[in-house]
Amino acid sequence: MRIWFIFLTFFLIILCVGCPNNQEAFVFSPSKNIKVNFHLTKEGKPYYLVSNAAEIVIDTSFLGFDFKNSKPFNGDFKFVKTTFSEFNETWQMPWGEQLNVVNHYNELKVELQEKSDLMRKLNLVFRVYDDGVGFRYEFPKQPNFKEAFITNENTEFNLTEDYKTFWAPGDWDIYEHLYNTTKFSKINALQYVNQPVSQTYIPENAVNTPVTLVGKTGLHLSFHEAALVDYADMTLKVDTVNLSFKSNLVGTRDADYKVKRTLPFHTPWRTIQISKNAPKLIESNLILNLNEPNKLSDISWFKPMKYTGIWWEMHLGKSSWDMTSGNHGATTENTKRFIDFSAKNNIGGVLVEGWNKGWGSNEGGFDYVTPYPDYNLNEIVAYGKEKGVGIIMHHETYGNVETYTKQQDTAFSLMKKLGIHTVKTGYVGKLIPEGEYHHGQFMVNHYNETVKKAAIYNIAVNAHEPIKPTGLRRTYPNTISREGLRGQEFNVWDPKGGNPPEHLSIIAFTRMLAGPIDYTPGIFNIKLDNFKKGKQVNTTITHQLALYVVIYSPVQMVADLVEHYESNPKPLEFIKEVGVDWEKTKVLNGEVGDFVTIARKERKTGYWFLGSITDENPREIEIDFSFLEEESIYEAKIYKDGKNANWNHNPLEIEIETLKVNKLSKVKFQLAAGGGLAISIKKKN
Repeated sequence: MRIWFIFLTFFLIILCVGCPNNQEAFVFSPSKNIKVNFHLTKEGKPYYLVSNAAEIVIDTSFLGFDFKNSKPFNGDFKFVKTTFSEFNETWQMPWGEQLNVVNHYNELKVELQEKSDLMRKLNLVFRVYDDGVGFRYEFPKQPNFKEAFITNENTEFNLTEDYKTFWAPGDWDIYEHLYNTTKFSKINALQYVNQPVSQTYIPENAVNTPVTLVGKTGLHLSFHEAALVDYADMTLKVDTVNLSFKSNLVGTRDADYKVKRTLPFHTPWRTIQISKNAPKLIESNLILNLNEPNKLSDISWFKPMKYTGIWWEMHLGKSSWDMTSGNHGATTENTKRFIDFSAKNNIGGVLVEGWNKGWGSNEGGFDYVTPYPDYNLNEIVAYGKEKGVGIIMHHETYGNVETYTKQQDTAFSLMKKLGIHTVKTGYVGKLIPEGEYHHGQFMVNHYNETVKKAAIYNIAVNAHEPIKPTGLRRTYPNTISREGLRGQEFNVWDPKGGNPPEHLSIIAFTRMLAGPIDYTPGIFNIKLDNFKKGKQVNTTITHQLALYVVIYSPVQMVADLVEHYESNPKPLEFIKEVGVDWEKTKVLNGEVGDFVTIARKERKTGYWFLGSITDENPREIEIDFSFLEEESIYEAKIYKDGKNANWNHNPLEIEIETLKVNKLSKVKFQLAAGGGLAISIKKKN
């Protein structure tokens, strides 16, 4: 791995250090397309502006804090010191959407101090990339300020037009809402109701991040945060009149502050991804680059993989998680059936939910080391090793965080002893201890500490009902995937009809910008009448195939029942071949909420795979194969919607053909309503 960097530090020419009349500073991105201006008003209030191609995209936006134990940080500041630095490196992802990542930014650090008697200090750090901006607050060690009880972080993002906005409500407990598409001025999260889960809590007209905006001239913005550590999740309160976001931290029911920190500390990065088109948003590495480098010395024990599992059948009602129903899914016999199927189809793992005692309401809570009597854990693990298939452990908590924390060392020790390297965690329901929300500082720390503890036992974590991803997988690569969105199971549970065909065409440009998604694709039995009358997955079967390329995760579930794959062997061939770990990613085309096409090159084989999905509208797309190598011929195996395919009326019609393509090839394809396109591309010479 080749890593190189340049690091230069010098004072900004426009500022004279210690010269009180200077009230501004600025910094450009490396290509000078993006500019951040930082200012102090005459009263010493800090604010910033962001320009793209000389056009202001974030207008005068003030910065500051309210505290429980001291007066606010909202003015009375003076400049102490301002420094500029440039950083440029190329680092490698151990697994991910690509191998090499360029991390090139210009940094402006502004050191401020109050002019009053307290003379408290605050630093602002801006990192400006060619694909956006990240900035954070730093609270340095100081004699007059020892501990901060933050009641509000008052970070503003003031917009310059009424953007088309793709947003989900700022729920403090779950992210499992559909995204809405409205003008910014029409956002109303408090009236948004499309969620049957009872634990939702939406206290403000606010949105969760990532939230993505599209302007009149095609400018794309997405707001999020990076490196969320020992702090509360940031939602964004919406001012529909003044077209403004303002940070709104998640709190607790019992405390009159939202974050408690001892100085020195810094906040997470507040991020603005900026792009002239939708595909470039997906290709951005801003969130990852704002996190610290890998802290794990050895991660060779985890391998990206596809996995099957005893999971979908519970949602369908074919079997149950607990034994009291008499229809238990996690039996030794059933698990062996999934292992056998996985071994035959290039699938590396099997997830087993409902294996451990505690699923019944009268069982006294979960036990993370004791299987139900009909599940022989040791026998299953040995059988899987014999077949070359690993077991994925499942730790559901039902929100009882304290019980899980106490049992983690014992549970992880058992996994290490058995050679199990991946766990899916879950936090369904209200939390224990009472008064905490899933997205507050307490749970942010729990999720992060669980990942660090798991790493000690050589375990990778796929978290459900999680805190949102903020790029920490760079620092702790055993943070492999997570849910944090409205998943596939809502096609079964939602009384209002499940996820609409547009759902993942929005997710690709919103939630996926934050990090890997365990969406559980690959449902072949689209109409679910045999199990849940009137329920269905609102896509074509080809759309489901395309998701293995479009939606990134180093663990991709092959989610349907074994019998549904065995009765559809031809489309199963794509799942059998498709990769999960990539050397390169190219986003070929797309519009937020409408469609997207992504091509990825597998690290191990060098094969390319392509996926394209559309919303409820049929459309013709042209695939430009210029991403392929010069002077090479490839065989493209194409899985496309049949002529009469439709997500609702005819979801299973699929056509499979083989074409010869090269770098100069351009081929048009018709996507059905709610449909897709999946292609495997192998070099022939």
